[in-house]
Amino acid sequence: MDTCIAIYSRKSKFTGKGESIDNQIELCKQYIRTHFPGCGLENIYVYEDEGFSGSNTQRPRFKQMMADARAENDKRFSAIVCYRLDRISRNISDFTKLIEELDKMGIAFVSIKEQFDTTSPMGRAMMYISSVFSQLERETIAERIRDNMRELAKTGRWLGGIPPTGYVSESVENITVDGKLKKACKLKLIPEEAGLVMQIYKVFLQTGSLTKTENYLSQNGYKTKNGRAFSRFSVRNILTNPVYMAADQAAYSYFAGKDADLFAPKHDFNGDYGVMAYNRTIQKSGKATRIRPINQWIVSIGKHHGLICGTNWVLVQKFLCENSK
Repeated sequence: MDTCIAIYSRKSKFTGKGESIDNQIELCKQYIRTHFPGCGLENIYVYEDEGFSGSNTQRPRFKQMMADARAENDKRFSAIVCYRLDRISRNISDFTKLIEELDKMGIAFVSIKEQFDTTSPMGRAMMYISSVFSQLERETIAERIRDNMRELAKTGRWLGGIPPTGYVSESVENITVDGKLKKACKLKLIPEEAGLVMQIYKVFLQTGSLTKTENYLSQNGYKTKNGRAFSRFSVRNILTNPVYMAADQAAYSYFAGKDADLFAPKHDFNGDYGVMAYNRTIQKSGKATRIRPINQWIVSIGKHHGLICGTNWVLVQKFLCENSK
């Protein structure tokens, strides 16, 4: 039976720089020609994932490669070769499970950059050690990003992006964060839009219904910031956005009760300004934005005026939660 080898390559972003997919594959092929002379090019199967993180193994081509590896046929791999260990995974648990499964199937794993080969006990041990440092690097980067967010939370500034309905982004000054000078912005009220937001909250509190609120907006000709008709989704986005909430005592009690990371003392929640929530969303290319659990939010007092008192904002969240059930 011919020797069959799988090559796996991954890159987090679609770029033409650095260790590109093509470069990784070519280096792996060179390694196979040298170390697996019985494997011809026709018996090399290439699996490529570009634009996917190494934080988990939920990648289409990686999953296809593992499905092919489990298949009982004449083309079953004798080895999987990758350019570098973290191309496979930066997660210790995922990596350990992978190596154990490959070992049971009698499939070797080779990382050419680190020169690790699971065919030897020392190679397996060094690979596990390397995977530990790979995960440490990922977690260190994540913690550094969170620390930067905490520093920004102290300023209560708007970090950029499309401003929520009712506000426009306004540049105010430069601030120093993590030793770097950054342009700081704050949200400035747009009176007409702010009035619409307050009306949306009022109608929902009266009806307790997203559908009735949507119908009200449609019947009265109200449009979104982009000039489109309001949908249940866009109405819900406004009703759940803490940026509209006044930073008052009700707001403090709500977020403290949800174990949010609060970056202002209780006495500063006096209702003069609105709430600013950092680390609130998970945004990935090609996927819908997801909201993190509140205990992962970093909550501070913004530099903008809140439109809805804390008591009413919390009541709206209660209604929405009951409706979803």
